[in-house]
Amino acid sequence: MSELEIVKDLAKQALIIPAPRGNVDNSLWDRAQRLVRTVEYICRLPELAKRGVQIDRFCLTAATYFSDTGLARHLETNEQGARLALSGPNGDELLDFSTQVVEEKLAGAVAKARIEKINRIITESGSHSTRMTEAMILSDARNLDDMGAAGLFNEFREYVIGGKGAGDAVRSWKRKIDYRYWQARLKESFRFEQVRRLAEQRLSATEYFMNQLKVETEALDLEELIGGLAKRE
Repeated sequence: MSELEIVKDLAKQALIIPAPRGNVDNSLWDRAQRLVRTVEYICRLPELAKRGVQIDRFCLTAATYFSDTGLARHLETNEQGARLALSGPNGDELLDFSTQVVEEKLAGAVAKARIEKINRIITESGSHSTRMTEAMILSDARNLDDMGAAGLFNEFREYVIGGKGAGDAVRSWKRKIDYRYWQARLKESFRFEQVRRLAEQRLSATEYFMNQLKVETEALDLEELIGGLAKRE
């Protein structure tokens, strides 16, 4: 088994956690695999090639696999009924938790210098001011994952676990639109212009879906239908 395969297996162990009903929750492992694929493609962007930067692919991939292990640890050690309701640790704290898991899991399996670099990538991926290429790539991958259908799926999952319905999702989306939350994310969260453009495309597709969900939850299409029929009479 290669060193990277060992890292992948250890990350999987950390990310698959018990679920409230006694089965397992593999959602964070699923996200980790998605993020790794995203990172691999970002590394191939012409924008990066033109910069001529050297990318430590091993440490970047390892950091990507482990970047949500702090969240997994937090969820696993909290009450089952409070899962995904993260009112405690903020994003930076969760990244710090992830570095602790890296230290625990990779000690003896990966060289100390590599562990230090993996943790630096994870920590700096939460910083807007980082100039570390690997951290910027991981940051863009994580932010891109929030912008489209996958991010929406994760939000819906939280609503379901929290006992909320489609109407709650629509109202939450409206608040984000009213406060220009997504516009701020697009402006501030991406380090690579090509990734930012892709995020805009994903957000546009998500907006179409959420507009349709609003139509259905408020029966606006039926309202329009009835109004049209009444005019004909």
